[in-house]
Amino acid sequence: MSRVALVTGGSRGIGAAISQALKAAGHTVAATYAGNDEAAAKFTEETGIKTYKWNVADYDSSKAGIAQVEADLGPIEIVVANAGITRDAPFHKMTPEQWHQVIDTNLTGVFNTIHPIWPGMRERKFGRIVVISSINGQKGQFAQVNYAATKAGDLGIVKSLAQEGARAGITANAICPGYIGTDMVMAVPEKVRESIIAQIPAGRLGEPEEIARCVTFLTADDAGFINGSTISANGAQFFV
Repeated sequence: MSRVALVTGGSRGIGAAISQALKAAGHTVAATYAGNDEAAAKFTEETGIKTYKWNVADYDSSKAGIAQVEADLGPIEIVVANAGITRDAPFHKMTPEQWHQVIDTNLTGVFNTIHPIWPGMRERKFGRIVVISSINGQKGQFAQVNYAATKAGDLGIVKSLAQEGARAGITANAICPGYIGTDMVMAVPEKVRESIIAQIPAGRLGEPEEIARCVTFLTADDAGFINGSTISANGAQFFV
């Protein structure tokens, strides 16, 4: 069944692959972005997927943006909370600003994205929520106390929402990607990239499309009994 899907951070990287996969599955997709107007316009031109600009860290902006999406496309029944940032630093050098920027986007941003949509899902007795967490939210990572804290917190969000939403036909699940071959990862020096790959038993980086396929699986109408779960897509690098 065709539904309206919202993908935050959905015009680049993993988010772009998710947006395109959901469109290919027959859904009407809205992709959000924070600041790169040129990239968003190019994405819309190439894919036909509408893009909307707002900062997920701001509740009022998120609420207004979501209202605009629903006015344009209809009630949102699928939410993929993918938007995220990094502000890496060893803990003894991390500033309060670096801490709050990551918390506000990666953790509070998930609340800001889901909260305005939740009442409609409960009323319609259907919803699919997927939060993109991270392997580093499961195992931690040097110089990423802020990022790891948010991604671990995201797992707590989906476990709690799953329990609250199950009787209303709403599922909430998480995906924890390992190292994926996005522009960000491919931009690091080759020696650093090689050291990352050396830690992955699969012997390679993941592809954004592999994460997108996890999303299409979890958001399908017939995935209603999978709730509060975490899919680790990391090439056997880490097990929970």
